[in-house]
Amino acid sequence: MAPTAIAPFQNSSELTQCGIKHTITKTAPSITPNGDITPVINELDASKLVFTRNLSPRAVPEPDSPEVWTQSVCTDHMVTCQWTSTSGWAAPHIQPYGPLQLMPTASVLHYATECFEGLRFYRGHDLKLRLFRPDRNTRRMLNSATRISLPAFEPDELQKLIETLVAVDGEKWLPKSRPGTFLYLRPTMIATAAALGVQKPKEALLYIIACCFPNFDTPSGTTGPSSNSIQQSSKARPGLKLLASKEDTVRAWPGGFGYAKVGANYGPSLVAQGEAKARGFDQVLWLLGKDCDVTEAGASNFFVVWRIGGKLQLVTAPLDDKIILDGVTRRSILQLARERLGGDLEVVERKYPMSEVEDAAEDGRLLEAFAAGTAFFIAPVSSIHFRGKDLEIPMSEGVTGKYAAILKTYLTNIMYGREDHEWGVVVNER
Repeated sequence: MAPTAIAPFQNSSELTQCGIKHTITKTAPSITPNGDITPVINELDASKLVFTRNLSPRAVPEPDSPEVWTQSVCTDHMVTCQWTSTSGWAAPHIQPYGPLQLMPTASVLHYATECFEGLRFYRGHDLKLRLFRPDRNTRRMLNSATRISLPAFEPDELQKLIETLVAVDGEKWLPKSRPGTFLYLRPTMIATAAALGVQKPKEALLYIIACCFPNFDTPSGTTGPSSNSIQQSSKARPGLKLLASKEDTVRAWPGGFGYAKVGANYGPSLVAQGEAKARGFDQVLWLLGKDCDVTEAGASNFFVVWRIGGKLQLVTAPLDDKIILDGVTRRSILQLARERLGGDLEVVERKYPMSEVEDAAEDGRLLEAFAAGTAFFIAPVSSIHFRGKDLEIPMSEGVTGKYAAILKTYLTNIMYGREDHEWGVVVNER
């Protein structure tokens, strides 16, 4: 295996930095700068994959059906791979989708030793299967895993396992009769050792599933098809409605693990999210500190487009403090905006308080806002409730803003094969 970039931990505490380095060196020495170190235990190796076909396959639901909106229908197969501290990674398996077996004392059930990724695979308009920048997801999963003492791995080997699952189930679950559709992939790693001691995991399970998922970025918002007509009639206009968090509610903080895609970042936020939905909002806009710095919208990155100092800017929070997730969609939006819209739009990554958004809205300088992520893709924001006031956000194109629409088109064309681009990774079907 060729050495690859290791997890970025420079902004973490000295104790955390040393712990992450030690985990990588011990569990996946091939990806360290001195990658010629001979491993003392087995590293993740996709070439050892064992395939057991599902002899009781299930029917594929119709796109955007009520069954799909349950977000619980998965394809016929899944990938699993066991790891132990004494032997390293065992041979991975593709096997029938089904329940996992865990002891009640498993570490993941008590200490949140769990990380995951979210990405899609697509049936292109050219009828090919594609992944979108999967290398970014696999490298980010390495960062997340090592942050919580789970074993390291070569990201390219994880990508090979993802591609194999897509190749096996793609033909049936994304048939060529449905171009322009997608399924959601969820690689996950959990600590499985049956011991209650608070310690670094000694056993782990990597698994990958593919799930039928609805479109969250449609004008009807985030509810299922059974309530779309009700929602459309009750909403003054389409777009996400966000409730800004207050000072007493914090999602992530400097020096923490907000940058890692771990379960501990999501579970504690569900109370606030549920209450926001009960009050008629789609997501929480997470603010931080006395200055109310804007961070994320729900579990998605957040963008604004405004005029400031005579310039038109696309602005989003920075990665420096490791408070927000290094989203693949976020990274792609920023790169495409710089490459293709740089003449019209200045791209800015910086801290900015909610008061700036408020001032821009009152002055008529706030042109649009949107959330971006794998699940929501690019979803326009129509209003933000902040400190008792509703900030109405323009949507110049009716159901979206101008630049959200442009960027969404750029990305969609790559994902579904209308544009030949290195980010669109074609997977050959079995």
